[in-house]
Amino acid sequence: MKRFWAAALLGSWLSPGWVLAEERPMSPTIQEVKARHAKDLLRLPGVVSVGIGRGPRQEPVIIVSLDRVRADTAANMPKTLDGYPVRVEVVGPIKAQ
Repeated sequence: MKRFWAAALLGSWLSPGWVLAEERPMSPTIQEVKARHAKDLLRLPGVVSVGIGRGPRQEPVIIVSLDRVRADTAANMPKTLDGYPVRVEVVGPIKAQ
């Protein structure tokens, strides 16, 4: 009888249901989200960089930097990307040194 219960418990632990639970898609990391969207964001007028930073509650945010105040670009910027907040900052033009 002990063998039966041991086999039943072991069998249920190794069942395909456990494997499927581990194969659920995970949320993308902020690094993956930035990499996925950076090229499109950099095509917008005035966007000079896309980075990662921290918000007021130390939550990870995607930072989109502009060369100057651009109301049209800022207004069309998404508020979030794949669940991560987006913050727009004006940093001025970027010059090579």
